[in-house]
Amino acid sequence: MQTRVNHKKTGDYMISMTGKRRRKSAERTIVLVAAAAAGLVLGGTAQAQQIVVQGNKRVDSDTIRSYVTGTASGSPEEARRNLLATGLFSDVRVSRSGGSTVVSVRENNVINRVVFEGNKKVEKATLEGQIEAKGRSGFNEAVVQADLQRIREIYRRAGRGGAKVSYRTVDLPNGTIDVIYVIDEGDKTGIKAINFVGNNAYSEGTLKDLMSSSEMNFLSFIKTSDVYDADRITADLDLVRRYYLKNGYADFRVVNADARYVEGEGDAGWVITVTVDEGEQYRVGNVAIDSRLPGLDTQGLDGEIRTAVGDVYNAEDVEKTLNGVTTQVNRQGYPFAQVRPTGQRDRATRTVSLGFVVEDGPRVYVERINIRGNTRTRDYVIRRELDITEGDAYNRVLTDRAERRLNGLGFFKKVRFSNEPGSAADRVIINIDVEDQPTGSFSVAGGYSSQDGIIGEVSVSESNFLGRGQFVRVAGTAGQYSRGVDFSFTEPYFLGYRLAAGFDAFYKYSDQTRYSRYETTVYGGQLRVGLPITEEFGVTLRYSLYNTELKVPNTLKRPYNDCSNPIPGYTDRYPAGTVINGQNVGGLARYPNCAFDGEASIALKGSQGSTLTSLAGLTLAYSTLDSYAQPRNGLYAEVKPDIAGLGGDSKFFRATGDARYYKEIYEDVVGFVRFQGGHITALNDQPLRITDQFFLGPSLVRGFAPNGIGPRDVGIADSRSNAIGGTTYVGGTVEVQFPIPGIPRDLGLKGAVFADAGTLFGYSGRTQFNVNGDALINGIAPGGLCNFNTSTIGVEPECVNVRDRAVIRSSVGASILWNSPLGPIRFDYAYALSKDEGARVPGTNFRVGKDQTQAFRFSGGSRF
Repeated sequence: MQTRVNHKKTGDYMISMTGKRRRKSAERTIVLVAAAAAGLVLGGTAQAQQIVVQGNKRVDSDTIRSYVTGTASGSPEEARRNLLATGLFSDVRVSRSGGSTVVSVRENNVINRVVFEGNKKVEKATLEGQIEAKGRSGFNEAVVQADLQRIREIYRRAGRGGAKVSYRTVDLPNGTIDVIYVIDEGDKTGIKAINFVGNNAYSEGTLKDLMSSSEMNFLSFIKTSDVYDADRITADLDLVRRYYLKNGYADFRVVNADARYVEGEGDAGWVITVTVDEGEQYRVGNVAIDSRLPGLDTQGLDGEIRTAVGDVYNAEDVEKTLNGVTTQVNRQGYPFAQVRPTGQRDRATRTVSLGFVVEDGPRVYVERINIRGNTRTRDYVIRRELDITEGDAYNRVLTDRAERRLNGLGFFKKVRFSNEPGSAADRVIINIDVEDQPTGSFSVAGGYSSQDGIIGEVSVSESNFLGRGQFVRVAGTAGQYSRGVDFSFTEPYFLGYRLAAGFDAFYKYSDQTRYSRYETTVYGGQLRVGLPITEEFGVTLRYSLYNTELKVPNTLKRPYNDCSNPIPGYTDRYPAGTVINGQNVGGLARYPNCAFDGEASIALKGSQGSTLTSLAGLTLAYSTLDSYAQPRNGLYAEVKPDIAGLGGDSKFFRATGDARYYKEIYEDVVGFVRFQGGHITALNDQPLRITDQFFLGPSLVRGFAPNGIGPRDVGIADSRSNAIGGTTYVGGTVEVQFPIPGIPRDLGLKGAVFADAGTLFGYSGRTQFNVNGDALINGIAPGGLCNFNTSTIGVEPECVNVRDRAVIRSSVGASILWNSPLGPIRFDYAYALSKDEGARVPGTNFRVGKDQTQAFRFSGGSRF
C-alpha cells in the first residue's frame, strides 16, 4: 500500500503551525511586559513613598523625588549631583534612614533680574548676551563668578583691560534677589606696541602703515583703531602678506603672531609681536600659456596676461591673469576647463617662470549652493556676486573670485567657502558661511579750509540698506560761508546687472564774498549709472538738472551793488535833475565814489538771477592705484565730457580731464605727478553765462587765492571783486611726499614739497549790460565800442573791460600732511613764482586786473 504525501498541503500545514506558535509566544511576551510595567509602577510608587524631602520651600517635593528615582544607578551620591546641577539648590544631602531615603535641600535664591551699573563704553545688550546668570533662574555663586570673568574679557577686547568688575545682591520678598554687576571701566588700554621681527626689505613703519590697527598715542581718546581685535589683526597680517607677495617676495610667510597683554598701572596694553620670513625678491623670468585643450585659441588669451618678463613678481597680477584667462576660456565654450598657475623658482637668478596650464577638468556640476549665517543680508545679494549657479560646471577660480568679492563688500565680518560631495560623484555642494556685521554709520564731521572757513557736517549712511546691498546717505552741512543738504541712493545691481545706478538730490548755499562779490544757491538732482568694463576701467553715465541762483549782496556791511542801487544814507547820489552828457542821472549813485567799497563787476551784477541747467555727461575712469586713501603706486585718470542744452537756460559743451600718477621712489618716499585741464564752449551764438565758466585758484596752482587767477574786469577799482571766469584751463603738479624725520610714524604726519603751474583764460561771457534801462550802453548804441573813461562819464559803466591773458602762473612750496583720526588735514605754504601783474593805470602806480595770491592754505576734515 502506497501512501502519497501532498507536499504542498504539508507545507501549508507547517506554515500554519508556525504562525500559531508565534502568536502564542507574542501573547506571552505582552503579558510579561505588562506585568513588569505594573510592577515598576507599583514599585516606583512604593519607592517614592519612602523618599522623604526636607528643606524645600519653592521647589515641589515630587520634582525633587524624580531626581532620586530617575538615577541610573540609584546611588544617593548620583542623586545629590543631579540635584545640585539644576542650580536650584546651594546644598543637597541624600541619606538613608531605615527603609527611607531622606533628601535635605537648601534652596538657592531665584534671580529676579540682572542689572549693570557703570557701563558706558559697552552696551547693556552686549553684556547680556555673554553672561549666564539670567532672570527667573536660580542664583549660583559659581555662575556669577564666571560671569565676572566674561565681563572683564569683554572690556579687555574693547580696549579697557584695566576694568574692574564686582557684584552685589539685593534681597527681595519671596526668596528672590536682584544681581547687580558693578563695573569700573577704567581708562582705555589698547595696543601698546606692534613689533615686527625678521623684516629687512621694508621698515617696521611701512608695515604698520599697511595695517588698520594702530598703536596708542596722544590721540587715543578719539580713535578706535588702537583697540585690540584678534580678527582685525589677522586681516592686517593678510594685508602685509599680500603686500610682500605683490612686491616680489614669493616665499614670504608670517612665522608667528603673538599678542600679549601687559599689566601695569597707567601703562597696561597689548604688545603684538609679528615674526616674518621675507625670503628673496623675485622677478618674472618667463611667462607662457600651456593649453592642453584641442581647438582652444591661445592667441586670444595673451591679452589677459598682466605681467611681463623682467617685471617684479606680483601675486596680484598672477591672480588677475588667472581670472582673465579662466573667463576667456569659458567664453570659448570650455565650461569644465581649469586654469592652473605654475611657478618655477630659480633661486640663483632670483626669477620665477610663470605658467598658466589650461586643461580639461573633471565633469563636476554644482548641485546646490547653501548660504548660511546671514541674519540680515538677503540671499540674492550674496548670490549675485557669484559667477556660477546651480547646474553650472564647478570652477574653483570662480568661487575664489566670489569669495574675494563678498569679503570686499564690507557687509560681513567673515566669509568662508567650503565644498561637500553631492548626491552623485559628479555633483558638488557649495557652502557659503557668512557673519553679518553692522553697516550703518552716524558721523559728525568738522573741518576748516581757507576758502570755506569752519564747517560741520552730520550724516547718516547705510551701505546695506534693509539687507538689499543698497547705499543710502543723508547729510547736512553748516559753516561760516556755506550750508547744504544732500541725499544719495545707489543700487549696485540695477535690473539684475552689475550696473551701479543711483540718484542724488542736493541743496547748497555758498558765500563767495571774501574772494569775489557774490553768493550762489544751487539746488537740483542727478541720475547716474555706472558700468564697470574691466577691473581698472569703468564708465558712468550722468544726467543732472539743477538751478543756480546768483546774487550780489547790497547792504551797509556788504555794499557790493550800490552803484546800481544806492543805499539810503550811505551812497552819495546826484541831486535830482542832474544831467551828464545829455543823460538824466538825478538820484543815481555818484561814480566812482561807490566803486571803492567793494563794487562787483557789472558782469556779475548783470548775471544775477536764476539759471536752470539740464546736463548730460559721461565719466570715463581708469585706475590702477594700490590704495585710494594713501596711494603709493599706480595711475588714476578720468575724462568728463558734458553737454548742456536739453532744455534749461544753459547751452554748452564742456570737457574736463584729470590724471594722477604715483610712484614710490624710495621706501615711504612717494612721487606724484598730476595733469589737469578743461574747456567749455557755447553751443549757440550767445555768450556763455558767467555761472557756467571756470573760476579757479589754489585747486589749479597753489599760492593763489580762490578765484585768484584768470580773466578780470579792469573797469572797476577793486581787484578782488572782478574775477569773471574763463573757458580754458590747463595745469600740472609735481610733488614728493616723505616721512618727517624725528616724528613717530604712527602719528600719521608727512611732509611734502611741490611745484605747480597752470593758467586760466578765454572769457566768453557778455560784455555789455544796459543797467540804466535807456537802451544805450554808456550813451552808445548796443554793439558799438564799449570804452569807459571815468573823467568824462560820471555814472557806472555798462560795459566790461576785460583783461584776458594766457599767462602761466607757477609756484613752489612745502606742505604738512596729517592723516589724523579726525580725517586728512593738509597745510600748504606756496610762493608764487610767476603771475599776471595786471595793467597799470596811466599816470598812477595803481594796477588793475592783477592775480590775487594766498601763501597759506589750510584744509581739513574730521569724522568722529
